[in-house]
Amino acid sequence: MFSVTVRDHMMVAHSLTGEVFGPAQRLHGATYVVDATFLRPDLDADDLVVDIGAAATELGAVVGDLSYRNLDEEDAFAGMNTSTEALARVIADRLAARVHAGALGDGARGLTGMSVTLHESHIAWASYERPL
Repeated sequence: MFSVTVRDHMMVAHSLTGEVFGPAQRLHGATYVVDATFLRPDLDADDLVVDIGAAATELGAVVGDLSYRNLDEEDAFAGMNTSTEALARVIADRLAARVHAGALGDGARGLTGMSVTLHESHIAWASYERPL
């Protein structure tokens, strides 16, 4: 399996519901390094997994829609704990929609999967993996 990973970052504000979250139940900021990895069993006609520039642009657009926002105030997250794991899924699903819409070009049609990893810090991160 071949893979290509692109990276961006985002800064959000949010609070989490439930005693398990301790002080994170209060409104706080979070800065994430975001990695999106694209997978395919064979390279395309140009010997690529995906156009890295296009992948980086689309990841930037997805995280740009979330950055500098209080997620508690966004309708899309109503009733949802915006944990690192949950946000990884949201970003992966939004990025997958862009792949299916053709935003990464014809060569991306051979992609079979992707994962998104959100790094909370240098010692903690969470990922979500999905088929394409």
